[in-house]
Amino acid sequence: MSSTGTSGLAISLGLVSKFVLLCLILFSVVSWAVIFLKWRAFRSTDEEDRRFLHSYGKSPGSHDLLKQAKRAPHSPSASIYLGLMDRVGGEGAGGGDGHFSAGGLDDLDEPPQPDRRYLEQVAAKLMQGHLSRLEEWLPFLATTGNVTPFIGLLGTVMGIIDAFREIGRQGTASLSAVAPGVAEALVATAAGLFTAIPAVMAYNYFLMRMRKIAFRSDSFVVEFIHSLSAKTKPKPVGTRG
Repeated sequence: MSSTGTSGLAISLGLVSKFVLLCLILFSVVSWAVIFLKWRAFRSTDEEDRRFLHSYGKSPGSHDLLKQAKRAPHSPSASIYLGLMDRVGGEGAGGGDGHFSAGGLDDLDEPPQPDRRYLEQVAAKLMQGHLSRLEEWLPFLATTGNVTPFIGLLGTVMGIIDAFREIGRQGTASLSAVAPGVAEALVATAAGLFTAIPAVMAYNYFLMRMRKIAFRSDSFVVEFIHSLSAKTKPKPVGTRG
């Protein structure tokens, strides 16, 4: 169909069909904007998270790790690291007069045993905060994928009703009388599907990315809290010189 034919078809649509088409265009524009913004957000989160975890794997007890974590505000693992170090009194992490230093937990004589359950709850809260930020606007994509096909179907139904009215007015059911009205009606269905399909695909893709981020951060939490617990176990009686 030529551009002239397409524009002419859009102009010839009824009032209800035009309103439906306008709604679908708005949904499509906003959903594509959300897709682009969330893609950038997830890319930034993944890059910072992988960079921090790489630094943690190379030197888990270095002072530079705190600086690296503070330079990664979009990394859930970095935020969890800073939050837990703050709770156990990591130097430079906001824990003023804490018991641990970021440079070495082994330097202490008998550091207090951290409350593992409390640290896990802190980590879960910090992680949930990051996931909530990543999840912003994703419900709009889900709503777009669920609603726009029905909006398009509504436009199609209204268009077919108008087509049958035109058939009744002309008093003939020939192809030349039926085809234009049906074609106009199907435009709304096509527009609804065109809007819904990318939104559903993007929503599922971003959910998969969120699950990967959550799994990666959970693995880091388990390893980091275990390292804290291992480095702060009380020495057995009689081991001091």
